[in-house]
Amino acid sequence: MGLRDKGNSLVVVEHDEDTIRRADHLIDLGPGAGKNGGQVVWQGDPKELFQPSKGKKRSSKPTPDLCPVTHDSPTMEAYAHPLVHPLRGSRRKLPNKKEAGDWLVVKGARANNLKNLEVRIPIGRLTVISGISGSGKSSFLRGVLKPAVSAALAAGKGGRKPSTKTKSDLPWTSLEGADRIEAVYEVDQSPIGKTSRSTPATYVKVFDEIRALFAQLPEARARGYTASRFSFNTEGGRCEPCKGNGSIKLEMNFLPTTYIVCEECGGRRYAASTLEVQYNGKSIGDIMDLTIAEAAEFFAGVPKIARTLNLMSETGLGYLHLGQPSPSLSGGEAQRIKLVTELTKGIGRATNARLRQNRTPKSNLYLIEEPSIGLHLSDVKRLLEIIHHLVDDGHTVVVIEHSLEIMAEADYLIDIGPEAGDAGGEIVASGTPEEVVKVKRSRTAPFLAERLGVK
Repeated sequence: MGLRDKGNSLVVVEHDEDTIRRADHLIDLGPGAGKNGGQVVWQGDPKELFQPSKGKKRSSKPTPDLCPVTHDSPTMEAYAHPLVHPLRGSRRKLPNKKEAGDWLVVKGARANNLKNLEVRIPIGRLTVISGISGSGKSSFLRGVLKPAVSAALAAGKGGRKPSTKTKSDLPWTSLEGADRIEAVYEVDQSPIGKTSRSTPATYVKVFDEIRALFAQLPEARARGYTASRFSFNTEGGRCEPCKGNGSIKLEMNFLPTTYIVCEECGGRRYAASTLEVQYNGKSIGDIMDLTIAEAAEFFAGVPKIARTLNLMSETGLGYLHLGQPSPSLSGGEAQRIKLVTELTKGIGRATNARLRQNRTPKSNLYLIEEPSIGLHLSDVKRLLEIIHHLVDDGHTVVVIEHSLEIMAEADYLIDIGPEAGDAGGEIVASGTPEEVVKVKRSRTAPFLAERLGVK
């Protein structure tokens, strides 16, 4: 506001409601993502966006001199029908604290500004860690919880146990309950691949199933093609001039590196002979050009392929193309793809444990830091559905978040603070969100109480 009041013009890309409310002019793009978006669907004074509907649909007409509205505003729709928490209707019941085996208990957590904390995390539940920036949330998640569980799992599998001297240097004193954990995974927003050879389809392994399907086609078998023939990373099936990249790199003196579409394959990555093999009228190159939503419908009759693609569509990633280079994905898109991958892996691991090993599978521990960054409210809802799916499968999910929508969905909330730096590092409150909002010392409590409608 200070910059604006000095005569500057500011253009801000934001999903935060408070920032949207304070804008002088709002431009809403959509209505969907990817090729389903790219249009101005609403613009005008944001006060109109937040007008009470009084049972009627609010007007989305901008001022007369602005470009016309072509679609309903997804932002207006999101705030007209806010999420009602908990989304599932009720929270999962917390285990009895006297039952030690049902809790992951870290004692003596002292990384950075943490003050010798004892932190309890319910196994098989959604735990959210809240607190102001710099209060010690990441110090606990990355500096204590992940290495503590990883060390315990390594020791349990015959790995090297820390010596007495090494133990004294660790930022925690002890850990209980790790015997209930199968593995620990940190699901962050780092890229899922650094080259154009990595795509959403290859990362979630659905491309392996598609190639296997093509290899079983009568024409492919008659030609002696195997699944590797339909990979753009191996010789034989790929376009050799571009080595399966679909584009050719040009390096010129004194000019930046540029890429041009391969003239041989037209950007389709494959040799002409490979593209001659078709499944239901589409070649492997056509398949890679499909969006995830289109591919899910196309492969509806192939459960092994459709299941993964439907999961990706349900998380709001249906607009991405199967063959889209991974470096072009945003951090939020990459993180959701990783979550879907864990969901599909979890289904397989659980089935294997029950059928082959004749045992109930243990809980995986998933650590996620601020997954709502860059997400629209409608995307946050889809993200929560994935997280709940993981927990319903018996896994333990711990999330660091500032989003009230995600805090309000927690089975168990741990608020660290009360301030940042040396003035933080303490557990200010813990329990269900309804219990945490009653703690007056918590900086999070009043905002969360308002979101939950608790007075």
